[in-house]
Amino acid sequence: MFPDEIAIAPLARPIDAEVRPPGSKSITNRALLLAAMAEGGSAIGGALISDDTRRMAEALGALGFAIDVDEAGRRIKVGGKGGEIPVANANLQAGGAGTAMRFLAGFVTLGRGRYRIDGNARMRERPIGALLDALRALGADATSERGDGRPPIAIDMHGERFPGGSAEIDASQSSQFVSALLMPAALWPRGLRLRTRGEAARPFIEMTLALMRQWGARSMSDGAEIMVPGGQRYRSRDFNVEPDATAASYFAAAAALVGGTVVIRGLGRGSVQGDARFIDLLARMGARVDWRDDAVAITGTGRLLGVDAELNATPDVVPTLAAIAPFAGTPTRIRKVGFIRHHESDRIAALAAELRRVGATVAEFDDGLEIQPSAPRPAAIETYDDHRIAMAFAVAGLKAGGIRIRNPGCVAKTWPEFFDDLERLRR
Repeated sequence: MFPDEIAIAPLARPIDAEVRPPGSKSITNRALLLAAMAEGGSAIGGALISDDTRRMAEALGALGFAIDVDEAGRRIKVGGKGGEIPVANANLQAGGAGTAMRFLAGFVTLGRGRYRIDGNARMRERPIGALLDALRALGADATSERGDGRPPIAIDMHGERFPGGSAEIDASQSSQFVSALLMPAALWPRGLRLRTRGEAARPFIEMTLALMRQWGARSMSDGAEIMVPGGQRYRSRDFNVEPDATAASYFAAAAALVGGTVVIRGLGRGSVQGDARFIDLLARMGARVDWRDDAVAITGTGRLLGVDAELNATPDVVPTLAAIAPFAGTPTRIRKVGFIRHHESDRIAALAAELRRVGATVAEFDDGLEIQPSAPRPAAIETYDDHRIAMAFAVAGLKAGGIRIRNPGCVAKTWPEFFDDLERLRR
């Protein structure tokens, strides 16, 4: 159980720590689907066990797949059905998990019957219309129940094998729309030729294609067009999940902000996660970075410089950068992330409000923020039930005195042990 509020005490000395963040949420939820689409049993090691991944596992269970979750061992076994969905009709609940909501919408095209997918109050405000439009263009009966392009949604598969084909999708609001189509497309008889429009977070699409290859499916990509040949099969396998690069950003930022060194184990130069680029951004801000094959070391020098950065490719690290930006000696400008207004919160507005709450000077734009060097003051941070707001400002609290995080339990979405792990930096 979490308290209503957690106080973050500043660190009294430079950091000297090694950490291994939990498994990647993005990889875990993709791996769960790929395992379900494979023929036979797969085991996913190093899996993230959190609210979001539980939602995906529970949905697969409701669809008739055998799911065995070993929470202590962070291992999930999945009985794949080779492209079939055992249950013909299901009412699925995604909660606040965007990956579950969007990926399941594409996945159920492999089934027979009616599949309804709903979420929590915030999920019902988040867009999914562009994905539904693409599914309809491909022949699916896909609707938003309220007619507003938002959940709850219903996908009606009328007993015929979904063929696939050609479509175009507006990915400006989420790259998850693209990944939702790509993963099942390998099993559609005609596959998929997909043209994308908009400022998608391309590294997440490349992650999806890389994981599909690891599970046995071919694809081709030429700029805005992606082709997945049909009639393929996914192979069951044992698979290990990388530590989450977005989660790693908080500990990397802590070293850059406070000083000292953090070594992040399991996240090396070969990572498939685009958010690993944030560590190189810290190098631009003045940290020393040493990439290794299976780790990266970040050393803070005691001084930070602001940056001007387009983060549309790595939107989940925007809160991390924004939270440490007031401590930099020059301004920071964050650009091309207007779509994060549709994430777990309106992240641009939320970050601007909480930065002002701690005394920072902030300009809010449609597509981002500009943050001036400031002297943060004590404050109780509102988290908007957004795990990334909570974790990012907790990092700021390691430098500034008097930071308190309200509703800290929201971190359970992706990292239930976050505050315990953060405390280990004091040892």
